[in-house]
Amino acid sequence: MNEDFLAAQFGEHRDRLHAVAYRMLGSGTEADDALQETWLRLSRSDASSIENLGGWLTTVTARVCLNMLRSRRTRREEPLEPHVPDPVVQRAEAVEPEHEAVLADSVGLALLVVLETLDPAERLAFVLHDMFAVPFDEIAEMVDRSPEATRQLASRARRRVQQASVPDTDVPRQREIVDAFFAAARGGDLEALVAVLDPDVVVRSDGGTARPQASVVARGARSVARRAIAFSQPGATLHPVLVNGSAGVVVVLDGEVFSILGFTVAGGKIVEIDALADPERIAQLDLSALDAR
Repeated sequence: MNEDFLAAQFGEHRDRLHAVAYRMLGSGTEADDALQETWLRLSRSDASSIENLGGWLTTVTARVCLNMLRSRRTRREEPLEPHVPDPVVQRAEAVEPEHEAVLADSVGLALLVVLETLDPAERLAFVLHDMFAVPFDEIAEMVDRSPEATRQLASRARRRVQQASVPDTDVPRQREIVDAFFAAARGGDLEALVAVLDPDVVVRSDGGTARPQASVVARGARSVARRAIAFSQPGATLHPVLVNGSAGVVVVLDGEVFSILGFTVAGGKIVEIDALADPERIAQLDLSALDAR
C-alpha cells in the first residue's frame, strides 16, 4: 500500500486516536509519542489485510498506552505528588456554539486527576468502553482477562470516577466566578474569596522537580482563600483561556508563563483548582491560544 495513502488514512483517525491516548495518559506529549509508535507499527504491517483500520488503530494505540502506563508505574517507585495532568489550553473567546462543542468533547482536569488513581487495566477498560464505546470482548484481549472480568474492571473504575466533580456547563458564568476569585485575591478580600469557594474546595499545584516549593495540596475554603491572598502576584498578567473546556487562566510573570490554572465550577462555586507550575512541562504545551490574543 502506498505510504502517502496510508499516511492519509492514518490522518483521518488521528484526532480520535489522540483523544484515546490523552485520556489514557493525561499527557499531551506522551499521547503524541503513543501515536508515533502506532504509526510505526502501521507502517511496518501489511495494511492491505486490515479490514477495520479504525478499530485496528484504536487497539494498537490502547495497547501502546497500556504499556506506557505500566512502565510509568515501574519507574516511579515514589510518584511525585501532587500530579496535575497536562492541561489543554484553548482560546476563551470561542463563539458560543463552539463552547458547547469544546465542552462536549473535552475531559475535565478533575476527571483526569481521578483517572490517574486507577490501575492501568482499569483505566483502559473505562476509557475505551465508557468514553469510546469499545465492546468488552475487544478490550478483554488487550488486558488478558475474560469479558466479564473486564466488565468488572470498568465497573470499579466507574465507581471511582463518580467521585469526580462534574462542572457546570455555563462557561460565561464560570468565567464570572473565576474573575471574582482573582479580584478578591488581589484585593485581599478573604470573605469575598470564601463566598465563591465551595466549603470543601481542593487546590492541587504541581511545580514538578524544578519548583518543588510550588507543589502543594490545600483543602477547605478558608485555607484556600488565605493561600490565594498570600500568593497573589501583583505584577502578574492573567490571560483568560479555556482549560480542558472550562474557564481557566494562564498566569504570565516577567514575560514568561508561570502557571496554568484550571477551575472546576459546580453548583455556582469553585470546587477544584488544578495548577500546573512546572516550567519543564509548561514548555512542552501548545499555548498558541495565547499567541492568538
